[in-house]
Amino acid sequence: MKRLLQLVVVAGMMSFLACGPSAEQKAAEQARLDSLTQDSIAKVEEANKVIELAKQDSINKAAADQAIADSIAAAAKKGGKKK
Repeated sequence: MKRLLQLVVVAGMMSFLACGPSAEQKAAEQARLDSLTQDSIAKVEEANKVIELAKQDSINKAAADQAIADSIAAAAKKGGKKK
């Protein structure tokens, strides 16, 4: 009986180990993870481009606002048009 119990335990351990993922399943999972990583990298790069464009737009707007303020200041210094 003791020998039979040991045999059953060993057989159970072997069947438990045999239930793991196959090499094909591991490769498919790795390919899926690689794809997700590439997608994530692409999204981060796209977000960085959008941020850079927004920064440049802010800089351009500030420069345009400063040019308008300089024009107004120059006109005020000359005395401007009198109505």
